[in-house]
Amino acid sequence: MKIWGNVPNISGIYNKHKKANSASEVADIKSKKDVVAISSTAKDYQVAMKHLKDIPDTRLDKVEEYSKKISSGNYDVKGRDIADKIIKSIFDKKV
Repeated sequence: MKIWGNVPNISGIYNKHKKANSASEVADIKSKKDVVAISSTAKDYQVAMKHLKDIPDTRLDKVEEYSKKISSGNYDVKGRDIADKIIKSIFDKKV
């Protein structure tokens, strides 16, 4: 003896609901698109980085100036100044 009761009705409703959800999920997936928004701060940063890349790594005017001073014997370096700058650079890196 089989007692069906409302089982066929319930399963039919469940199947209809399942099909409706899968169709709406597919529609949601198709309608979504990736969007990229760049803030004005990021744009400013990008422009600044581009300009920084255009600046040469070495300043030839400074290199020439010190080369002339060294070759003429006018470049006087104090040991105390060098030591101060070395210590300062170490503290700057740690902080």
